[in-house]
Amino acid sequence: MQEENLSSRDKKYLWHPLTQHKLGKPQLPITRAKGALLFDEEGKEYIDGIASWYTVMYGHANEHIVSAVTKQMQTLDFVMFSGLTHEPAIELSEKLMEILPGNQAKIFFNDNGSTAVEAAIKMSLQYFHNNGEKRDTLIAFENGFHGDTFGAMSASGLSSYNGPFEDFLLKVVRIPVPQGDNIEEVKSTLSKILAENDCAAFVFEPLVQGAAGMKFHSTEGLDALIGLCQEQEVLCIADEIMTGFGKTGKNFASDNLENKPDVICLSKALTAGMFPLSITSCSQKVYNRFLSEEVHKGFFHAHTFSAHPMGCAAALAGIKLLNSSEILERRASIENLHNSFADKIQDHKSVKEVRVMGVILAIDLNIETERYGNLRDELYSFFLEKGVLLRPLGNTVYVLPPFVITNEELQKVYDTISEALNTF
Repeated sequence: MQEENLSSRDKKYLWHPLTQHKLGKPQLPITRAKGALLFDEEGKEYIDGIASWYTVMYGHANEHIVSAVTKQMQTLDFVMFSGLTHEPAIELSEKLMEILPGNQAKIFFNDNGSTAVEAAIKMSLQYFHNNGEKRDTLIAFENGFHGDTFGAMSASGLSSYNGPFEDFLLKVVRIPVPQGDNIEEVKSTLSKILAENDCAAFVFEPLVQGAAGMKFHSTEGLDALIGLCQEQEVLCIADEIMTGFGKTGKNFASDNLENKPDVICLSKALTAGMFPLSITSCSQKVYNRFLSEEVHKGFFHAHTFSAHPMGCAAALAGIKLLNSSEILERRASIENLHNSFADKIQDHKSVKEVRVMGVILAIDLNIETERYGNLRDELYSFFLEKGVLLRPLGNTVYVLPPFVITNEELQKVYDTISEALNTF
């Protein structure tokens, strides 16, 4: 009997995320990966132009990170983090404090990006509860995305993700992102919200809204909004799950801000895709609100795999690479190449807008979707056929490659996008 291929076996029992299986095409089986390349079961290679959801920033199967995780699993594979501690978690906290914004003081471990935001929101609500206050309102940007657990989903503003659950979410008031000429208007709107609501926290993706289509907003404007919130002791939560670890040109997008967030959420590139782990860091002021002779004022929130030793080992290895001369050179090279390509295509009839920040390149397309049905799916299939993994966000094609991508591989990504612009 002929052995079934991976696609056939996949269809039997698996339910994939973000997929309408009634309409979706079979999932592409990937059997191995190295550097910026993925390989399917037929041996065809694909350039991972989005670092597998901006996660494997140092490349797939990075030998430095693999070695660190392998060594760790042979010494201490796993131990619970309640009542116990271990060297990898302690060292990771020390190394993070060296690169995080200077107001950060404490590290709380979770297991993925959504739960990092979830913990941040719970911290914020309990911060005021511990002080005898009831603040029940969150502030968030329109079209933001922060994850799929209920608190994180509440802060998100994309109805395509949240629609069935709208009646069950936390109270959130939304504001536009500050950009261009609207900064004063957004500040005025926020001031009114702060005056009319019992606001606990402002949750935001700093400078870049990922799932919304890699939309950029004003550093000056965001700084002003954070300042207004902090004047009212509203905690500011920076969701750096996408932007963190060098993608915007600095270690963190928050490094561009004068007013630093009270809480920062990290995941994805934290462990370079090697292990699911996330962090919610906070200022000393936030942490101090949970110190009490009353036990119930502690933060009673936990994940079984918090501070997993192997995840911590992967994160430590990644931090060593982040600002190494080789990676810094590649980060600068990618940004320069992005800018050159942006200049080349910005006047193309199919390009509405093109923008670059750090290693992020985003291209908004000016293409009639009716002509091609679902343009996003058509483009996704087109890119895969050409051996490039890009996952368009609506009418936005973005490139956010591993830092280790070669110039030749990146040029193939650009050539494939150019071909798509002349095809669709």
